[in-house]
Amino acid sequence: MSHDFLTAHEKQVFGRQTRVQVVRADQSDPRPWLHQAPVCAALARHHIAHVGIMSAQPPLEIVRTNLSGSFFLACFQGAGQVLVDGQWQEITASIACIQPPGIPNAIRATRQKPWEFCWVRYQESPRARPIVSLHAPALAEFNPASLRAAIEGLHAEASADQTGSAISHWLELIHGYVRRFVAGFQTDDRLQQVWDEVERNLAAAWTLARMAHLAGVSKEHLRRLTLGSVGRTPLQHVAFLRMHQAAKLLAASDVPIAQIAEQVGYATPFAFSDAFLHWFGCRPTDYRARCG
Repeated sequence: MSHDFLTAHEKQVFGRQTRVQVVRADQSDPRPWLHQAPVCAALARHHIAHVGIMSAQPPLEIVRTNLSGSFFLACFQGAGQVLVDGQWQEITASIACIQPPGIPNAIRATRQKPWEFCWVRYQESPRARPIVSLHAPALAEFNPASLRAAIEGLHAEASADQTGSAISHWLELIHGYVRRFVAGFQTDDRLQQVWDEVERNLAAAWTLARMAHLAGVSKEHLRRLTLGSVGRTPLQHVAFLRMHQAAKLLAASDVPIAQIAEQVGYATPFAFSDAFLHWFGCRPTDYRARCG
């Protein structure tokens, strides 16, 4: 876990040299850097809150302790950092990152040369399946040129208060590029069956043998499949899913921490608190206070 993230609250730090070009679905988000962005209500068709292009230089730091919608970022020049599974990962040109909702999310500029990237920020309903169904963040090579051009096209149309076919054209392209990137990370049906069952019964005593039986494969084959899919061992991924659910409950409910610990499979609140600290860098009580 990145130690400088341990004490971070929700944060929006923009240096004077950072430039943004944004299109938003509505005016509900009060953050200052969105105030001048044109509104395009059609974004809501695909559950998109906003899209944009940024040229960032230090200081730039955006921290969200509980990501409320899927977040896609693609770099086309320079380098910056994205928090992935509690570790800072460098994102350079032609690399993209997709992160599912319900996890800590942060980005920061670390070099004096501009970090230039485009993004698509989804805002899914809490009851709906995320628009990009992933069990973990994913990074891979990606050519951002077409996505960047589509965002620029949408911005130009939205700034001119245009409607109709041009807006729809750019919007379908933007959403399509994200979907194409995510397609390479779709979970094997056998794994999806396992993770769906784990999520339905997080309190169960999950073992490698039990999950392998559910998937219909050997324990070693399940381990290889899981490492290839989410970059974790099966038992590590069970812990991730437990923490993911715990974070959602802490942020969106008043359920006692001891009860949350039991619901996600921990014998005592102390064991749960230590596990949560390992994954999120803070205790459950601190996390709830930040999200309150």
